[in-house]
Amino acid sequence: MRIAVPNKGRLHDPTLDLLERAGLHLVDGADRKLYADTVDPDVTVLFARAADIPEYVADGAADVGITGLDQVMESNPDLVDLLDLDYGTCRLVLAAPEDGDIDSVADLDGGTVATEFPSITRDYFADKDVDVDVAEVSGATELTPHVDIADAIVDITSTGTTLRMNRLGIVDEVLQSSVRLFARPDTADDPKVEQIRTALASVLSADDKRYLMMNVPAERLEDVKDVIPGMGGPTVMDIAGQEALAVHAVVEEQQVFETISDLKAMGASDILVTEIERLVE
Repeated sequence: MRIAVPNKGRLHDPTLDLLERAGLHLVDGADRKLYADTVDPDVTVLFARAADIPEYVADGAADVGITGLDQVMESNPDLVDLLDLDYGTCRLVLAAPEDGDIDSVADLDGGTVATEFPSITRDYFADKDVDVDVAEVSGATELTPHVDIADAIVDITSTGTTLRMNRLGIVDEVLQSSVRLFARPDTADDPKVEQIRTALASVLSADDKRYLMMNVPAERLEDVKDVIPGMGGPTVMDIAGQEALAVHAVVEEQQVFETISDLKAMGASDILVTEIERLVE
């Protein structure tokens, strides 16, 4: 099983970090430019340009891939979206000069739009029933309206800062994107692919959650359950030689401070809070 991942750029480090946290540790990865083995003898990582990863998967060079949804939709939208990995979030937007006369999508009928995403852009305008010429560019898209190459652009933005710096205003949102795990339709149901998806999902499920362990007076157990219902209810165990009970539960990180205060008021003691590396639901 081969996983294609970004070989550089802003998606490279978080992708490798996610694989490591999921238990797919790379073996001698730093010494290889094209691929790396993992601790799982059946899984290999293939390094490629983020924009090329959908084609690597579609052509069979890789079985699954990790890259932005924008890259998938531009290259091969027939791939199966298996999991939103919840990073690399951005938007693909339609933008035009702030001091111009384009205030809506319809105002571009008969105009020209510059973009690095011609397929997505053509589909977008076709869906809006607006006729435009699409000018494909390979960079500096935001400059094209100011040098009479295009009337508007379709481009990626995370914060909107670059658009504002170039006096461009957002007319419409074309696509919301984040990094995804995806596969070909013929490999999407493969047991190994599902194993990889589950491993990555377990890391995401554990984010922003904490594991609480404490001793609780037996007579206050029901009160404690109301404070920390946990995932399907807290785990309760007898403590040898004591009347108190050991209670374990998973809670949201943002609720830990208030929850501990409530537990202390109920007589809970020896409260231990730990991080969770993976959570298989």
